[in-house]
Amino acid sequence: MKYSEFKYVRPDIDKTIQDFSNYIQKFDKARTAEEESEVIDLVNELRNNFDTMKALAYINYSNDTLNKSFEEEQEYFDNCSPMYEDINNRYYRSLLKSNFRDELVKKYGNLLFDIAAITIKSSDHRIVQEMQKENHLCSEYMKLRAGAKINFEGEIRNLQEMEPFMESTDREIRKNAFHDYWKFYSDNAEEFDEIYDKLVKLRNEMGLKMGYKNFIELGYARMQRLDYTEDMVDGFRENIKKYFVPVVNKLRERQRIRLGLDKLMVYDLFSQFKSGNATPKGNPEWILNKGKQMYDEFSESTSEFYNFMLENELMDVENRKGKDLGGFCSYIPGYKSPYIFSNMNGTHGDITVLTHEAGHAYQAFESRNIDVPEYRSPSSDACEIHSMSMEFLTYPWMNLFFEEDTDKFIFEHIMECISFLPYGVLVDDFQHWIYKNPDATPVERKLQWREMEKTYMPHLDFGEIEFLEKGGRWQKQAHIYEMPFYYIDYCLAQICAFQFWSRAIHNGDKNGNYQKSVEEYISLCKKGGTKLFLELVKETGLGSPFDESIIKSLAAELEIYIDNIDDSKL
Repeated sequence: MKYSEFKYVRPDIDKTIQDFSNYIQKFDKARTAEEESEVIDLVNELRNNFDTMKALAYINYSNDTLNKSFEEEQEYFDNCSPMYEDINNRYYRSLLKSNFRDELVKKYGNLLFDIAAITIKSSDHRIVQEMQKENHLCSEYMKLRAGAKINFEGEIRNLQEMEPFMESTDREIRKNAFHDYWKFYSDNAEEFDEIYDKLVKLRNEMGLKMGYKNFIELGYARMQRLDYTEDMVDGFRENIKKYFVPVVNKLRERQRIRLGLDKLMVYDLFSQFKSGNATPKGNPEWILNKGKQMYDEFSESTSEFYNFMLENELMDVENRKGKDLGGFCSYIPGYKSPYIFSNMNGTHGDITVLTHEAGHAYQAFESRNIDVPEYRSPSSDACEIHSMSMEFLTYPWMNLFFEEDTDKFIFEHIMECISFLPYGVLVDDFQHWIYKNPDATPVERKLQWREMEKTYMPHLDFGEIEFLEKGGRWQKQAHIYEMPFYYIDYCLAQICAFQFWSRAIHNGDKNGNYQKSVEEYISLCKKGGTKLFLELVKETGLGSPFDESIIKSLAAELEIYIDNIDDSKL
């Protein structure tokens, strides 16, 4: 069934809650484990239906934020989702108090009960109104960015359409593009500040109502962090600072020399070569068709997955006015279908977003027949291993997209992945400061960001772009607004993905280590969320990202690898 044939019907939240409540009562009165299991099946069916409609509403609105009907449906879910989460928590409380828990554990495993316990810690009927307001504010932020209208070189462009100009070989063009891009944020700074100020205060209030000293513990519970702590994350950030920041500084100096510049400015960062960055040699339709060849050859199961996505039109990758920015993968349980959303704009990011989101979608496809919803997908830290590792494991097919610029692309991509880590931990460190200081003013937040930026990214030179020099760069990072504490998951996963790169690409070949790594990757995807993050990492044969020796050795290996590339010939 094609996506256009998927049927959206707004769920009646009152009926949903009533049906859910009836199931909970039936569960509480069950006289055997079998009766409880029957109720669990009914609950899962109800949740699948609600989550299907919620996913469809979000996808539709993301594809067209200007559509009033789509906006109304998103607003509906912004309002009713917290009420749904509250009744789901009642179900989890009953599950934890089951008279036949031992028998249920034998059938479903302990992890289901661990997830239930931490989910109860992340929301409560006492904060339903705050959660509703939070949802509306996040939608407001999405619409504000999606509605950008920038008059550049004779055309009105959105933020996504500005990015190719920010990579131009003409320094004046990319400088002007950077100025105009950030002028949008500067012109709307008051609104961005107001949205975020409300979000921070709301979240702090929720944390206090839930009995926490601030939002941080609540935020960790939301992310279902069951096997590592805030202190471990702090240690991870320090290790990235210690081992990767010097490598990035070295890479930026090489970039300055490569571009023949006296000083590397912020508007030079996206330009890697005087001759221009690697770009895909075709339009989005051409890219999707080349993707078919790649995934047909990658493995039998990825071939089945990708053809399913193509045939059912489950990828919307065209950039349009009013479309939300960036890319994501969503899962539609009622149709057992992943969905890929992105905005291709003619840069090499078109390919990395395709492989990244395909990694998420492939895992969802492989886990689609797992009956327990909690086990279909792991926590987001493990999910990002699927996506980031896929970016590396598809290197052998990059010539399909980049042809003579393939070596350029691989150099650019691996440099971006290395450079990402200090930025990623900066985002996380900043958010910890934010929620420890919820009463900070917008000016104080920006000053704190700028000071942290100087530590993690000392190469940055903003020149006369005052908005950035005053610490406003973080306001384009949607995760900071919409998904607090998510961003460190990318960093943890990047360390895992680098290990796939090391074994399969750097030290492997198509007939040896590479094929073994592909099989390990597929096995990881098939496990879905049946294990915790660090268990999945260990079972896949990867070292823990919290192990300092792993970070140290990867930084050294990557530095040697980059040093051995003569980038002057690219």
